[in-house]
Formats: sequence, structure tokens, C-alpha cells
Amino acid sequence: MRLCTAPGIRVSALGSRPRTEVGRMAEQIEPSGAVARTDRQRNFILATIPDPEYAQLHDALTPVELTSRDPIYSTGGAIHDVYFPVTAVLSMIAEVDGEPAVEVATIGREGMSGLPVFLGVGASPNTVFAQVPGRALRLPVERLRDVLSRDGHLHRQLHRYIQATLVQLAQNVACNRMHNSEQRAARWLMMTADRVDAERFPLTQEFLAQMLGVRRATVSLTAGALQEAGLISYSRGVITIRDRAGLEATSCECYRVVREEFDQLMRQT
Repeated sequence: MRLCTAPGIRVSALGSRPRTEVGRMAEQIEPSGAVARTDRQRNFILATIPDPEYAQLHDALTPVELTSRDPIYSTGGAIHDVYFPVTAVLSMIAEVDGEPAVEVATIGREGMSGLPVFLGVGASPNTVFAQVPGRALRLPVERLRDVLSRDGHLHRQLHRYIQATLVQLAQNVACNRMHNSEQRAARWLMMTADRVDAERFPLTQEFLAQMLGVRRATVSLTAGALQEAGLISYSRGVITIRDRAGLEATSCECYRVVREEFDQLMRQT
């Protein structure tokens, strides 16, 4: 399900390392401030704030190209910049000593990384890295704080986005506890497809195992079952969704709950 919420944007209903380390891995693809109109339109938050308010951000935005596993934040590390994904998808990871890390939330073109800054916290409680490679717009936290201090539309949009993110976090906890690996994998693939607005995207089985918090052998069996059912195909690290309706039917209700929460966010703009 997709909704058009502003001209040129399609958002599905439904991210301590010093900044220089991220900067080396996130290739700058245009000079600072040279943000393509289409990049702004593809990120829901930037697309839905008024032009005068966006102008207060524009000259400080830097387009960057993220590759898979590029670090954004480390647990406890300072947040120097926030990222507005355009085609990239970021993953927020929870880590427990002696246990596999597990994904607790994803950040795509519907949102922004670095929400603790909005809440007055300067450090990240989780590790965040690029899950799906692609573009993002990077903004120094100083500029974000300056614009937020004026209590405009961006401030209200981030309040709504936090609400939707909290629903995603809570639903993911329940999903990881209550649903089987096939349901969870289907949900994850659907949510990722929504965020990249495509039915085909790069993904290794090792990566999916980390996202779901399961062993790689479990992912191999799960992916095999989804392929045998004709729902997906998998080749050379690339997933293709072949039957979206069937995959959604296989996924648990958690996909619908999170998707509808983001739909509601978009209807409030």
C-alpha cells in the first residue's frame, strides 16, 4: 500500500565513531547544499515541511551515498549529524552481551535518524548503520536544533514521527517474541520494499539473520520456503519480491500495524 502525500513523493505506509569516520565511508556526491529537488521530495519529512522552513535547512544539507554497513552511530557515541534517507535504509540495532544483535527498527525515506537529538540527548542509545545502500541527506545537529527552536512544522512532524517509531519499536518486540521466522522474514522484506519503493534490493542471508536475530541456517530454511512458495527469488545477494500479495499474507499482522501507523502520520500533514 502506498500513498502520495506531496507532489513527487511516494512514501510507503508504512539510522563512539567520530563524524569523520562516517564521512570517509559515506561518499559525498554533490557539494554541500546542492540537494536535488527529487531527493527532497523522496524524503517524507523534508517533502512535507513548507518551502520557507526547508530553506532554513537547505544550505546545510549534504547529499551522501551510503554503502551497506556504513556506520551512522555507535551505542553511546555522540550524534554529530542526522540523516534523512532518500533511497538508503538504515537499521537500528540492539546489542546484548553474549547474544546476537537484533534489529529493533528501520529508518527509511519516511523519516530521520538521530531522534535522541530532538529529545535533547546528544548520544545514541543504539548502533545504527546503513542496511540498504543508497542516498541520504546529512544535516549537522546544530542546524537542526536551530530550526527546531523556532517551533515550526518540522517540530510537529518529528513529534508525529516519534509516535510512529514508538509503535514500530513496540511491535517489533512483540513480533520477535510471538511470531515464527517465516512470518518475521516476510514482514521485514515487505517493510524494506516499502522503504526503498522497489521490489528488488540487495540483501545477504547473513544480514537478514542479524536483522531477525536468528542463526544463518534458520534464514536459509526460511528463504528457501519463501522461494518454493513463489513469493521471492534470491540470487547473488539480491532479493526480488515475486508475489507481493502472497508475501503480505504470509507476514504477521505486525506489518499491517506499523504500516497503518505511518499511513496515519501521512494523513496528518
